[in-house]
Amino acid sequence: MIDEFHTITKEEIVSLIFPTDDVLTDKNDIKQRQADLERALTLGNVEHGKIKIYFVDNEKSYVVDTTIWGITDQRIILKKGVVIPINRILKVY
Repeated sequence: MIDEFHTITKEEIVSLIFPTDDVLTDKNDIKQRQADLERALTLGNVEHGKIKIYFVDNEKSYVVDTTIWGITDQRIILKKGVVIPINRILKVY
């Protein structure tokens, strides 16, 4: 699975186009994603630790190694105001 993901920098994310549908369909997976994002936010704010975010735009699957600085109802916020819609995130490690 990881071989199918293209590595991207957070600066390149701003040029991506994100559809509005959710990449996850199972309610338990969606709850787990939210819990993982909350943990990653704490890790980023307390320990300044980086995590890998696996996500999908309208064409490809990507992975970015970064720190989550904030979470809204619909997006995660990275440094320099870069955002990824939560509904496009597959997994956080």
